[in-house]
Amino acid sequence: MTFEDLGRVLVVVPTYNERDNLDGILRRVRSAVPEASILVVDDDSPDGTGKLADTAASSDDQVHVLHRTEKAGLGQAYIAGFRWALDVGFDVIVEMDADGSHAPEELPRLLAALRGNHLVLGSRWVAGGAVLNWPRSRLLLSRGGNLYTRVMLRLPVRDATGGYRAYRSEVLRAVNLDEISSQGYCFQVDMVWRTWKSGFRVTEVPITFAERERGQSKMSGSIVREALWRVTVWGLSSRSRSARKRALAERAGAEAG
Repeated sequence: MTFEDLGRVLVVVPTYNERDNLDGILRRVRSAVPEASILVVDDDSPDGTGKLADTAASSDDQVHVLHRTEKAGLGQAYIAGFRWALDVGFDVIVEMDADGSHAPEELPRLLAALRGNHLVLGSRWVAGGAVLNWPRSRLLLSRGGNLYTRVMLRLPVRDATGGYRAYRSEVLRAVNLDEISSQGYCFQVDMVWRTWKSGFRVTEVPITFAERERGQSKMSGSIVREALWRVTVWGLSSRSRSARKRALAERAGAEAG
């Protein structure tokens, strides 16, 4: 399966201390979608991940590296990668973790679904999706968080917090990247909500998410708390704006009558 009709495809892979995982991910992406390019966005990893990425880029002109000088969070790493992709002229930009939890072999499914859509979410919580090697507490947190997001934001997707997704470049040009400061789960929710509110077509395809086998998870309680707080604020603010609009429309109707 080829994807020339979609234009130039770039897979953005943020890294921080992913030396043990990076080579395998690069090889698997290149095998799954040979025409895709890869951008490793490294946040000055002390374990030498950035140097390893430079070595890979020196022998493969479809691998690129963006070095950042500090660990500033997943959201800002992705935004830096998005800006690089738009500046260079890529047509499709994919988000993928470096730890192996997102199987590159499923990338063709996401790209195929991008035909006719603007954003494709790799979803753990639609029919056919699955999660491997998570404790029950983590499963409940993810399912509950996504349900809360769906209710509060009236967002018609089942996995707004997942980080395996493919955007058309026009989406990233339309949303205001300068306004986004959220991180982790919240960054993913922020991006899909902005995309959906802007009128772009969003769809989900099932993926199997596997917990990392090597390295240390970047998940923390502060990331979860940020997501819950921001989703609550966004949801309440959205409802307040909708209520004001209805009140103004009713007043205008009454005055006209």
